[in-house]
This record gives sequence, structure tokens and C-alpha cells, in this order.
Amino acid sequence: MENHVMQKSTLIAVALTVAQPAWAASTTVNLGTPAPLSKTKKDIETLGSGVAIALPLVAGGISYFKHDTMGLAQLTVETVFTVGTAYALKNIVRERRPDGSDYQSFPSDTTALAASGSSYLWGRYGWQYGLPAFLATQFVSYSRIQAKKHHWYDTLASSAIAAGYGYALTTPFKRKYNIDTSLQATPDGAAISLSYNF
Repeated sequence: MENHVMQKSTLIAVALTVAQPAWAASTTVNLGTPAPLSKTKKDIETLGSGVAIALPLVAGGISYFKHDTMGLAQLTVETVFTVGTAYALKNIVRERRPDGSDYQSFPSDTTALAASGSSYLWGRYGWQYGLPAFLATQFVSYSRIQAKKHHWYDTLASSAIAAGYGYALTTPFKRKYNIDTSLQATPDGAAISLSYNF
């Protein structure tokens, strides 16, 4: 009986030893080099990266122009938290990019950077500032998806992270001296209104 068990154990060990290289080969993923993008797609990707960097800088410029130091602090904290969370998740989740280049697809830190600026502008100054920035963020998302760097849900997750931090950290802007300004589109151009609240 003991000899029979020993023979079975030896057969199983031999089978596993023989099968291991084949199993390892089937589970190893060869990432390889992704197919090069066309010039147009590469240009869109580059433009999207530029817009992602520009959005928080523009948001900071608007706050600076309005002498909104509290807003600058909120923007800084929101951007650091949003991009930091996206970066941490990217290294935990390990989702493969659509182009197969690596396992850092989820979420998109480029979209997170852009979305931090747009969610801040919307929360701090209203939809008049937030909507154009939101549309610019959607372009950044598109640029990442068309370049096969991210899935659509990677960019959606980044926008959701930014919106969550924006909701939690950004407060509406309270103007000094009760002066209210607004910008509105008109058929002939734009109209700027200035009002004083007594």
C-alpha cells in the first residue's frame, strides 16, 4: 500500500514537472511593442496631454486673477489628491492597456489631471467656467482612448475621482465687497455683467 502511494506521488510530481513549462508558457504574456500610431492619432494624443497639463494651470490662473488664495489652495489639494489616487490605483489594479504595452491602464492619470482642473472650476466658479473645462477634459479622455492607452472606463473612473474630491474639497467662491461678475454668450458675441449686492 505504501509503495502504491509512493508511485502515485512520483507520477504526479513527474506530470507536474513536465506540464510546468507548458503551463508557464500559456500564462506568460508577451507584452511586445505596441503598433505605432498614425501621425493624426499621435498628434491628438500629444494635444490631449497638453490640454491635461493646461487645465489646472488655467484654473490656477483664473483663481490668481480673482485674487482667490483660498481657491488656489483648494485647487492644489484637489489636484494632488486626484492625481495621487489615480497613480496609487494604477499600481494596485494592474489592468492591461488596450495597446498591450503595460499593466497601468486603470485609471488614467492624464485624465485625472485634466478633470481635477475642470471639477475645481465647476465647483468654485460655476458652470460658466466648469462646462468649457469639462468639454476640454472629455477631449483629453478621447485622446487617451483613441491612442489605445486607456479603456473608456479608465477615463470615466478618473473623472469620477476628480468629481468626488471636487465635491468634498471645493467651496463656491465668495467675492469680496459683494461684487458679482458673470460672463454670458449672446448671438453677437459675449456680455459681461457686474452687480453689487447691498
